[in-house]
Amino acid sequence: MTQSTHDRIHSLVQQNKIMVFMKGNKLMPQCGFSNNVVQILNTLGVPYETVDVLDDSEIRQGIKEYSSWPTIPQVYINGEFLGGSDILIELYQKGELQQMVEVALAS
Repeated sequence: MTQSTHDRIHSLVQQNKIMVFMKGNKLMPQCGFSNNVVQILNTLGVPYETVDVLDDSEIRQGIKEYSSWPTIPQVYINGEFLGGSDILIELYQKGELQQMVEVALAS
């Protein structure tokens, strides 16, 4: 990954309390896993931003290196990598995601 791609990703992650790198966007997810993430965050009713990795091949590859995580979507809360769809579903079902989001938005 180039330094400029790393810097772009880092900036997006740091500037947004909840950042999702996904296929598609929050209005039109382009895969089932991305849709799962959007549905959970919409259910929580929290503000979040998305980056469509299908629009930018450098970001699509770079985000995998940035997080050392091979799959998309990727969710960041308060600058920290949380995980993908399966992890978000698990945290949501346990009731832990709501608390994490509330803490992030309050900070």
